[in-house]
Amino acid sequence: MMTGWHIPQGVNIAFSTRVGGVSKPPFASLNLGLHVGDEETDVLANRALIQEYLGLPQSPCWLEQIHSNKVVQADNLQLCTADGSFTSTRQQVCTVMTADCLPVLICDKYGKEVSAVHAGWRGLCDGIIEVALTQFSANNSELIAYLGPAIGPIAFEVGREVREQFIAFHPASSDFFVSGERAGKYLADLQGLAKFRLQLAGVNEVYQADACTFTQNSDYFSFRRDGVTGRMASFIWLN
Repeated sequence: MMTGWHIPQGVNIAFSTRVGGVSKPPFASLNLGLHVGDEETDVLANRALIQEYLGLPQSPCWLEQIHSNKVVQADNLQLCTADGSFTSTRQQVCTVMTADCLPVLICDKYGKEVSAVHAGWRGLCDGIIEVALTQFSANNSELIAYLGPAIGPIAFEVGREVREQFIAFHPASSDFFVSGERAGKYLADLQGLAKFRLQLAGVNEVYQADACTFTQNSDYFSFRRDGVTGRMASFIWLN
């Protein structure tokens, strides 16, 4: 997934899959979300497993995500309602959970600042990426973004109102919507929309995972596909 990605010295990024945990169906097996109906003991065991496997320097900054454009400082944060976090503190882990929505990890080219963003279509349309970029002291041209596994453009069906909201922000957003088989429905390219918004803001170095959470059911949780399901997580931190 990350072959050929440029990751600055001192920056670490990781994306979990659904594989390797202790949760039982329908959350099998590495569910990291406490809010989806899974057994709390299993989720906490999974979080301990992923922390050990990735060698995370401390417990991640877990957020209560609500599809907002709110980005908070991750340092010494208890559970907080937000959809993104930022830090310049070494060994502080920023993380977001997803199961079709797009995880966006951002850092500066000098390895001094990092952010993790949960970009569902609502948050993306409402500018959560742009809010996250304002947290950095580096210029946007000095930032790098990594787009993780998300629902792909062949599977993400949305209504006309979603397309219109993106077009209201910028007319060229229409390039990332294709008419679906059902009247008034479109297939949306979530990664494409995020990359477009990043590049509009001046972030030109953008990498994206070649993975669709909806179609790759053995590797990824997908809320759109399964309804009741677990959550993956995406992590970014500084050494």
